[in-house]
Amino acid sequence: MHEDLLHFIWKTNKLNGQALTTVNNENVLILATGSHNQLAGPDFFNAKIEIAGQIWAGNVEIHIKSSDWFAHGHENDSNYDNVILHVVYEHDTAIFRKDNSPIPTLQLKDYIPQQLLNSYHQLLKNSSNTFINCEKDLGQVDTFLMSNWLERLYIERLEAKSEAIFELLEESVNDWEQVLFMLLLKNFGLNHNGISFLKIGQATDYKVVRKLQSNSMQLECLLLGQAGLLNDQHEHDSFYLKCKKEYDYLIHKFEITAQSVQKPEFYGLRPANFPTIRLSQIANLYAEQPNLFAKLIENSTIESLRSIFNVSASDYWTDHFVFGKKSKPSIKTLSKSFIDLLIINLVVPLKFCHAKKLGKDINEELLQLMTNLKPERNKIIQTYDRFGPKTENALHSQAKLQLYKNYCTKNQCLKCAIGVALLNGNS
Repeated sequence: MHEDLLHFIWKTNKLNGQALTTVNNENVLILATGSHNQLAGPDFFNAKIEIAGQIWAGNVEIHIKSSDWFAHGHENDSNYDNVILHVVYEHDTAIFRKDNSPIPTLQLKDYIPQQLLNSYHQLLKNSSNTFINCEKDLGQVDTFLMSNWLERLYIERLEAKSEAIFELLEESVNDWEQVLFMLLLKNFGLNHNGISFLKIGQATDYKVVRKLQSNSMQLECLLLGQAGLLNDQHEHDSFYLKCKKEYDYLIHKFEITAQSVQKPEFYGLRPANFPTIRLSQIANLYAEQPNLFAKLIENSTIESLRSIFNVSASDYWTDHFVFGKKSKPSIKTLSKSFIDLLIINLVVPLKFCHAKKLGKDINEELLQLMTNLKPERNKIIQTYDRFGPKTENALHSQAKLQLYKNYCTKNQCLKCAIGVALLNGNS
C-alpha cells in the first residue's frame, strides 16, 4: 500500500456511496474532500465532513497506519490542530491533537474497491523491468485525453525551464540581451559543452559584447579566447596568431578574465559541433543580427525565425575544423535541424518568460509554433512511439520528455492523466 493511492482515493471520492463509519462506529458522510496540499502540513485543506450527525469544516490527514501520526510528530505540531478526520489504510492506535483531544479515524481497508487495488498493483508490478509502467496499455489511451495531457505537460515543462531563465535574468539585473547571450552559448554547446559554453557567457561582461558585436572578427577572438582555445601553439597558422594577438589586446583593454571557464571538449563530437565552429557562428550571428533579442521576440513564424539563424562560421573555417589542420572545404552554416533545436530549446522558452514577465499570455501562439515543428528524435521518444501513438510534433516530443522524467521514472502514475484514466477504467 502506498500513501499516494490513498490520496488518490480520497481526492477522487472513490468512497462515494458507501456507508462509512469511523473506528468508533460513528457515521461519516464526505461533503467535500478539500483541496490537496502538496506542501508541508495536513494533506487536504478545507474539507467538509459530517461525523455522527455533526458537520465539521477543517483539514484531513492521510497515513498508511494510524501510528504514523506519532511517527511524524504531528501530536506536537500546531499545524495539525485543525485536523477533523484522520484517514488511514489500517488503524492500529488512537491519535490525538496537541491538546490531547481525540481525532476521529476512518479506516479504508474495508472500503477500497478490490478492482481498484488490482488495477493499481497491475500498473506498478513491473516497474523495475519495463520502460514505463503503462507501456502495454499506452496504445489504448483516448486520443483526446492524451492530446490534452501532453499540452498540459508541455506548459509544465516551460514553467520548469523558466526557473533557470529567471535566475539568469536576476543575475544579469534584468538584462534580457545578456540572458539571450548566455542561453545562446549554452544551446550552441549542446549537451556536451553546454555548461562550459554557459560559463563563457557568465564570465564575459556583456557590455564588451555589445561594443564588439558589429565586428565579428573581434567577437570571435573574444569567444575563442574565453573558451581557452587560444592557449595552444600554432606558430605557422596566421589566423590563429591573429586571433591570439586580438584576444590579448581585448583582455588588456577591457580587463577581461576567464577564470571560471572550463575548456570545452572536442572528443566525441561530430566536427560540425566542434567548439571552434559553434563559437564562430555565434560571433557572426551577432554581427549580422544587431537587434537579435528584439527580432526573436517580434517574429513568431518558423520561417522568420529560421531566417534569423541563417548564418555560417568565418571564412577560415571553410577548410578547417580546428586550428592548424586543413580539411575538405565546406561552408559551416547552421543546419535546419540545429536551428529548429534552437527554436525549441531557446527561443520558445525565452518568449514564454518574457511574456510572463510582462503579464502577457502567448501560450496559444507558442503551442501553435511547437506543433508546426518536427519532433526531436532520441531513444526516449522512439520507445514511446513503440508502445503508443506516434509523436507528431515538437510539442509532443517535449511533453513526453517531461512525462518520462517527472512521472514515469518516479512512478507518479496517480498524478498522471494517463495513469488515472487506466485506474478508472476509462482509457
